Amino acid sequence: MQTLLYIGIIFLLGALMQWASPKVGLPKVVGYLFLGLLIGPELLGIIPLSFVEGSHVVIDLALSLIAVLVGANLKYQRVKGLGKQIMTITLFEGLFAFLAVSIGFYLSLRVLGGSAEFAILLGGLAAATAPAATIAITHELKAKGKFTTTLLGVVALDDALALILFTFAVMLGGVFISGGELTFRYLWEVVWMIILSALLGGIGALISVLIDKLFEHHKGMETISTLGMVFIVYALSAQWELEPLFSALVMGVVMTNVSDDFDLVEEEIDNHLEEIIFMLFFILSAMHLDLSTLLTMPLVVISYVVFRLLGKVSGVWVGAGVSGADKQVKKYLGIGLMPQAGVAIGLALSLQNEPAFASIAPTLLHVVIATTVIHEFLGPIVTRYVLKKSGETHA
Repeated sequence: MQTLLYIGIIFLLGALMQWASPKVGLPKVVGYLFLGLLIGPELLGIIPLSFVEGSHVVIDLALSLIAVLVGANLKYQRVKGLGKQIMTITLFEGLFAFLAVSIGFYLSLRVLGGSAEFAILLGGLAAATAPAATIAITHELKAKGKFTTTLLGVVALDDALALILFTFAVMLGGVFISGGELTFRYLWEVVWMIILSALLGGIGALISVLIDKLFEHHKGMETISTLGMVFIVYALSAQWELEPLFSALVMGVVMTNVSDDFDLVEEEIDNHLEEIIFMLFFILSAMHLDLSTLLTMPLVVISYVVFRLLGKVSGVWVGAGVSGADKQVKKYLGIGLMPQAGVAIGLALSLQNEPAFASIAPTLLHVVIATTVIHEFLGPIVTRYVLKKSGETHA
């Protein structure tokens, strides 16, 4: 009964925060994070530590949906229409963000006595970009044109690349922690695990599509059966020591390209589930924070923001040059990729129950949540600036 009481409190206060945030100029995500920190065990203690420690089921549920929805962005017709230019820019900006953060922290931590695996895992988190802020500002300014299309296209592909890079980062981090060597055999094992994860996600998607045919023209039942299959695939992937986030991502990619009705399922999730799940996800994420640790690492937080932005800007500059993109894209698009939120937090949370990363996982989460507050405050301002500079705004 206590669990139901705490969930009720989170729902009620979360709804009030959703209503109040825009009125005080606070991004909704930041409002949820502040609320979670305020009512969690670190400050007021309204929600006790025992509840937070037992909330992994809700977090896994949210992570599986986030990964599927990211995969659903990669519809063939949509990606095909984006063109090679957008795919090239995405590849370079994602890789450069990964390298800038990994190398920057590795060199810094060598002086301070830190670990290589911490630097690599932070790099794996750096590629992700939050699409919500970018899309909202684009709609607000009624921006249309080549620059806007490129920006939205890169944001759509970005999180999928982030999941792949993070999977490799986790594998490489595991090598450093275990004291092993990065041999060809180990790299093959990494590739094989990714293949098996993708295979599981693809099979799960095809089974889900077949089951959905039984409920044709019944959106509610299709959504329920699809969600059931998503949770099964995610759980089996974790149980078989594969990569559950990648399995769910591939499941989303296959379903959106194979099923004619998956758009209806997406619509149902957007209309009825997404707000609830994401609200719980961000509030519970903030409850995992250790405030005393967080306050001792401002330099790490600022360094992550700077290294990541440098990687994004330089990656776009190189990618735009290679693909022959416009001067405006080359100059401004990298800054417009500053926002970061849900996927990065989700990736950091996915390590919290991994014994191999027990010593560094909490610190990773602290860094990402703290930088999310910065990114979500500054991101919309920067995105508005680059869209106006592009000359494509009509509001």
